[in-house]
Amino acid sequence: MILLPLSSGLSQPPASGSSLPSAPAPVAKPANEGPVQTLTLADALALAEKNSPRLHAAVAREDRAAAATMTAKAYTNPDVQVYAGHQSALDVAIPGPPGLLQHYAVSQKIEIPSERRNRLKVAQMARMSSGFARDSVRRLLEADVKRGFYDVLLRKGKIEYAKENFALVEDLRRRVEVEVRTGEKGRLELTRAEAEMARARFAVRSAQIELANSIAVLRSIIAAPADLNFDPQGTLEPAVHLPPLHELRDRVLQNYPALQQSRTDVQHAEAVLQHERSLRLPQPSLYGEYEHQPDLSFWRTGVSISIPLWDQRKGQIAESRAAIREAAATRNEQRLQVISALEQAYEQYQLADQQVASLQAGPLHEAESAVAAAQAAYHFGERGIVEVLDAQRVLQSVRDDLLTAQFARQTALVDLETLGAVQPGGRP
Repeated sequence: MILLPLSSGLSQPPASGSSLPSAPAPVAKPANEGPVQTLTLADALALAEKNSPRLHAAVAREDRAAAATMTAKAYTNPDVQVYAGHQSALDVAIPGPPGLLQHYAVSQKIEIPSERRNRLKVAQMARMSSGFARDSVRRLLEADVKRGFYDVLLRKGKIEYAKENFALVEDLRRRVEVEVRTGEKGRLELTRAEAEMARARFAVRSAQIELANSIAVLRSIIAAPADLNFDPQGTLEPAVHLPPLHELRDRVLQNYPALQQSRTDVQHAEAVLQHERSLRLPQPSLYGEYEHQPDLSFWRTGVSISIPLWDQRKGQIAESRAAIREAAATRNEQRLQVISALEQAYEQYQLADQQVASLQAGPLHEAESAVAAAQAAYHFGERGIVEVLDAQRVLQSVRDDLLTAQFARQTALVDLETLGAVQPGGRP
């Protein structure tokens, strides 16, 4: 397993073949904040799950879709009418007697079974789509958290390497200063050492600024409380052996939530079309009334039916057909994007893993040996300070390249996990 640094301190260069320093500096604690709390990747994911507004919005959308399903199941309420008034007699040959008028009526719309089934199917498809959307948001959120967390570890590693480099240059500068005072070296050697020490100090400060920015980004992703002062600590996941690309492609196309959502959206659009067609069938309403007059009373029942003479829902049906074509095109585009993302992540992982193995096997060992040889030669007066500084720069460059390659490999693995090509933890 490849470990990223977890604690502070300066040390000599790591032994040949090692990839990361063992002790990076902890995050500096501001004076006005509480104690630093260790933050693991699991803690970061839990905070994001609890506090992320993006995930909360996705859950709320799913709840809305569930409520819409309840609405689609509901039956139409009956309409009850009650009237009362006064009847007056007119000056005619046979007038009606004056008195109280009472009128009662009730109507109930009778739903067409096919319309009800299609209406309910539309709501169910919308609920399924919102569920897949929630899963997709959760996966993307987890990927953002992992990238931000590992980026912090990367910056901490760079700080440790920069501090080790600064310690070596500072030690070299002290030796040169002693030699200049004793007359063994010229003043130019000390000037070069001081310039290199200033450059190394600037590199440390730049790395610290990058770490602070990376922590701020992670804080935003996990929606951490403002008073929480944390120090991310963890390790990079070990290298994994990936199955063939075609196997991963089939797995992703079958299980990736965004693709499942796009397929469900097509089914939802088709259900909307069927619902619009079923709405062309008239929905009858049963009607019954009773009226009481001072001199007589009567009741009657009937049926009212809306005749689709002028509006046959041609516009709504045409709109639904267009929505099906749009949803199908979106599904196909989503599929192409996912396949492209999978191929890119797969290729990036393979290349980054090869680069890590190559750097660990050759250049890192050679650069460490070159620094040790240059320091020994300088100690015995066989080489100048320029050779030592050049060897140290090469070692620093190789270390940075190794850290970058390890982070690129981890980022590619996160992308593969997000797509569902591998399980969290790198399991195929």
